[in-house]
Amino acid sequence: MRILFLTPYPAYPANSGGTQRMFQLMRELSSQHELWCLSLSPSHKASAASQPLNQYCHLTLIPAPQRSLAKRAWTTLASPLPDMALRAPSAMFRSALASLLNTNRFDLVQAESIEMAQYALQAQRWGVPATLDQWNAEYLLQQRAAQTDRQQPKRWHAALYSAIQWRKLARYERLVCNQLDQTYVVSPEDRTMLQKIGVTKQLHVVPNGVDSQQFSPSQPREFDPNTLLFTGSLDFRPNVDALRWFVQEVLPLIRAERPATKLVIVGRAPTAAVLQLAQPGVIDIMPNVPSVQPYFNQAAVFVLPMRMGGGVRLKLLEALATETPLVSTTMGADGVTGLVPNQHCLLADTPPAFAQATLKLLHDRQLAQRLAIAARSFVAANYDWQAITMRLQQAWGEISHG
Repeated sequence: MRILFLTPYPAYPANSGGTQRMFQLMRELSSQHELWCLSLSPSHKASAASQPLNQYCHLTLIPAPQRSLAKRAWTTLASPLPDMALRAPSAMFRSALASLLNTNRFDLVQAESIEMAQYALQAQRWGVPATLDQWNAEYLLQQRAAQTDRQQPKRWHAALYSAIQWRKLARYERLVCNQLDQTYVVSPEDRTMLQKIGVTKQLHVVPNGVDSQQFSPSQPREFDPNTLLFTGSLDFRPNVDALRWFVQEVLPLIRAERPATKLVIVGRAPTAAVLQLAQPGVIDIMPNVPSVQPYFNQAAVFVLPMRMGGGVRLKLLEALATETPLVSTTMGADGVTGLVPNQHCLLADTPPAFAQATLKLLHDRQLAQRLAIAARSFVAANYDWQAITMRLQQAWGEISHG
């Protein structure tokens, strides 16, 4: 098949959840299909860094549109469209898409993330089957953010923004998912939540995955018995909230019993709010590292204290694949079908419970190792990218035979 991917930013370097998903899908699919990728790019530097993608697809890059904070504030109040639908409108991108559709016969056009749904609809009007890879039930993410932020008076402005966005997103996601030929979600929970807002077309579950060969445990495992690890995009609001909560509410309880415990935070683009969490010898922040794998192998426990968000978190799968013992909130582990508490990981939702679960794994290394080995086996069997890509191709086959 000849497939055209539409992406909101280059899929390489694969240093965030979105780029990881796009890159891994394209890499796996390129051996069986002829791929094109039309992508927005935020800068010349990003465009240059993305060039390795050319070995998997015919890559075309378009400068990303710029929006001022004033314009974002105005459209939050004045536009019926959600902010995510207003990030990517570009006359240059529309023209480039029209040119590609006019000069190539594609079997399918796939938009990656809700920002690009408008362009999938454009392709559909050309008579090309068009699909959406929906990374999150976006309205749910904003709904949860509003519910979390409204509990803190200092965050009421953020809660108001999220409350406005979640209602706009619910309308927009319902419209787009019902109009396009297919939509893919990353978890059964996301499918259920989109159905609750009136999505009536079938939603195919194509979960996030992990390269279980790349993310594998070092043998022997050389870890610091006092090191906790968190990884992720450090400008992503749910991650920032998770770190604040853990540092302020959970870590002091852990250190009261085990004073040598420290937290290592690894990820791209840390915000000022994240950088302010740093404490020498207690909380180390490692921004924009070339690889996160060494940090998994050095950590005694991976912590996933998520209180908002959705979908299947790549960092969770990476931790399990590297045999890093895991403590998560229930929400942090949402979407991973078959993941069993006390068999693959520990779950806890309050600061005392999360602290005690973490301490349990720090103290009882036999338990930690047993959980980690079982988790690695589970992830390799069910969430490797090769298996995930097969699910996507099966869904594509329903379009071509539909």
